[in-house]
Amino acid sequence: MAKAAKITKLILISLLFIGLIAYVVYAMITMSKPDPQARCTDVQLVVKKNPSARFIDEKQVETILRNAGLYPKGELLSTVDTKKIEELIRSNDFIEKVECYKTSSNKLCINIEQRTPVVYILPNGRDGYFVDAKGKVLAKNNYVANLITMTGDIDQNFATTSLVELARFIEDDDFWNSQIEQVYVTRDKHRKPLLELVPRVGDHIVYLGSIDNYEKKFEHLKEFYDKALNTVGWNKYARIDLQYDNQVICTKHKN
Repeated sequence: MAKAAKITKLILISLLFIGLIAYVVYAMITMSKPDPQARCTDVQLVVKKNPSARFIDEKQVETILRNAGLYPKGELLSTVDTKKIEELIRSNDFIEKVECYKTSSNKLCINIEQRTPVVYILPNGRDGYFVDAKGKVLAKNNYVANLITMTGDIDQNFATTSLVELARFIEDDDFWNSQIEQVYVTRDKHRKPLLELVPRVGDHIVYLGSIDNYEKKFEHLKEFYDKALNTVGWNKYARIDLQYDNQVICTKHKN
């Protein structure tokens, strides 16, 4: 009898424990369920600061949402479509990432990252535009960026592939980023692009020729700067030619 009573007691304790767990789970689900009548009390809109990208700000994003009838403040949270808001904001060329979510305090948070331009392209006879590190074309607006400028006979395919790669190479190197101000593009008789570099320091033009093996050409130019121009002066030559393998051909200024 004592053994049976003990078993019965254990069963009751187990049932009580299971019931307690079920109640806690039910309470958590019930408490976490959003109030269908809750309204959005505030919108926390943040455009991540980026010194290389100041195309759009919080006020402009708010205007975009209001014009589309999607600004959520004061609206029922249950009717706020975060995916639709994300899609609308992301449709702007200058936006790379958007995260939109509701909080337990009835607020809507929108976090935005802008695209980062790496080069400004100004083709002959056409409007200029920015290109980001991924080759995305960004239409020019009133923003003036401190970026390398590439001008001349440039088509968009060349700009968003080879020239973006060159711009990233220059940007990632502290010396070249501070030295190269502009790249000018011409074409040979076969329409192959040929490049000239305009430096910030020194009264000369660097003729790169084709973009092929540009890393090696920049190595030769840096070596020439270190060994020659630092000795004879940065204004001695009018033209530095790097188009030939393992050669640096210089032309002096005419007297």
